[in-house]
Amino acid sequence: MRRAVCPGSFDPVTNGHLDIVGRASRLFDEVIVGVLVNQSKQGLFTVEERIKMLREVTASYDNVRVESFRGLLVDFCRDQQASVLIKGLRAVSDFDYELQMAQMNIGLAGVETLFMPTNPLYSFLSSSLVKDVAKWGGDISAHVPDLVREQLVARLRPDPPPHP
Repeated sequence: MRRAVCPGSFDPVTNGHLDIVGRASRLFDEVIVGVLVNQSKQGLFTVEERIKMLREVTASYDNVRVESFRGLLVDFCRDQQASVLIKGLRAVSDFDYELQMAQMNIGLAGVETLFMPTNPLYSFLSSSLVKDVAKWGGDISAHVPDLVREQLVARLRPDPPPHP
């Protein structure tokens, strides 16, 4: 079975993330979305909330499952019996960092990394940017699934400003 891992923090998941997951699901028998538990970093959403949102927005893919992990990504891959990582690249600046990680992962555990160029529609998109726009009341509906947009608005703007 050809199995791959799409890792990330997904805080929150964006349409760019989902584009990579969807494309990977056509190339592999199974894709595991690995949600990183990073205890040194406080996310907007808990790991459990991110997993729940990811499971809902990937439910249409029969061969995608969502799991959390902590520690080394290569150990998670080994536990999941996955020998390939899928990483989306938005720009050349992403490549420098991701190449170092890919070389470390192949050296540590023989885990290969497949780089997928991001769809140009999402090349500027990041979870941080989406959170910033949502925080100030901007329209993020083109950048995240409706479920995620609703969760972001509820979390970041619990009391919307009154209309003038």
